[in-house]
Amino acid sequence: MSKLGDLGARLHRGEVGYDFIGNRRIWYGLSILITITAIVALAVRGLNMGIEFQGGAVFTTPKTNVSVTQATEYAEEASGHDAIVQQLGNGTLRIQVGGLDTAKSDQVRSQLAKDLNVPEPKIAAELVGPSWGEQIATKAWTGLGIFMILVVIYLAIAFEWRMAVAALIALIHDLTITVGIYSLVGFEVTVGTVIGLLTILGYSLYDTVVVFDSLKEQTKDITKQTRWTYSDVANRSINGTLVRSINTTVVALLPVAGLLFIGGGVLGAGMLNDISLSLFVGLAAGAYSSIFIATPLVADLKEREPAMKALRKRVLAKRAAASAKGEELDGDAFADETDAEPAVVGQRGRRGRPSGRRG
Repeated sequence: MSKLGDLGARLHRGEVGYDFIGNRRIWYGLSILITITAIVALAVRGLNMGIEFQGGAVFTTPKTNVSVTQATEYAEEASGHDAIVQQLGNGTLRIQVGGLDTAKSDQVRSQLAKDLNVPEPKIAAELVGPSWGEQIATKAWTGLGIFMILVVIYLAIAFEWRMAVAALIALIHDLTITVGIYSLVGFEVTVGTVIGLLTILGYSLYDTVVVFDSLKEQTKDITKQTRWTYSDVANRSINGTLVRSINTTVVALLPVAGLLFIGGGVLGAGMLNDISLSLFVGLAAGAYSSIFIATPLVADLKEREPAMKALRKRVLAKRAAASAKGEELDGDAFADETDAEPAVVGQRGRRGRPSGRRG
């Protein structure tokens, strides 16, 4: 068995583990810091909205030896507006200029043909009106809102409202970080970006639900025993699915990284940048939030319940008594104190007891 596989098995059995719940304030603080940075970036720098949202013209030239810098100067001189120029993989240029109408677009196209020394008919021009972008943005926000509502309803029915609230906060956390990164790096926000953002929500939710499913199964009839608090079981659930989450995230990130760094960076494919950056950041943020944000939030909310408070009090009292007698609670010393011990996900035919940080 590989070292990673052996580690995963030991994490699953509770032989080793990291105290995610006990150190949750560290991760809460880190997430708050990242979120504040993203919000400040949005307030100060804003987003570099693509032509689909602000209107303008896109010119695609034939293969040319003119550099991106020189082409940018030509486009800005011809239009009087800021221009974004990207060199595509086949040596052609994509020149985007916002705020142009049809008449002005024709003038800019003629001037670019002269400056770039290419035939004017070979420069493809695409004019985009701002109203189309507004429609796309409205539909995107509507779709996002419907998605969030359905997520909350589903999780509240399949699990409970506390898990629904935690998952919703994690999704908002992922979106905020991704949008903040876009603001910081200055990548253009296009329709591809919107597609990428909507895609990462599904992945983030999937990773979170995996942990929630384990947690739901392991906490069944948890109040019938006095060995483990809800936080102990939540910690075991995270550790038990940790390697699976890491493997899933790495496998998902590898092709996205290829799109971002090779397809977008080396080949200069503009649309690939728009989609792949949102996917790359969103997938990483989704894996992080499902482990460090969503489940600890559920544990915080559950520990406020009277039944869980009473359980914690009994567990701590038993541990204190055992400690005073010099007894060790690990092992099978108290295996007979409950007839409904929580099962460990992944071992459907076996029964096990959660382990993790006590308290």
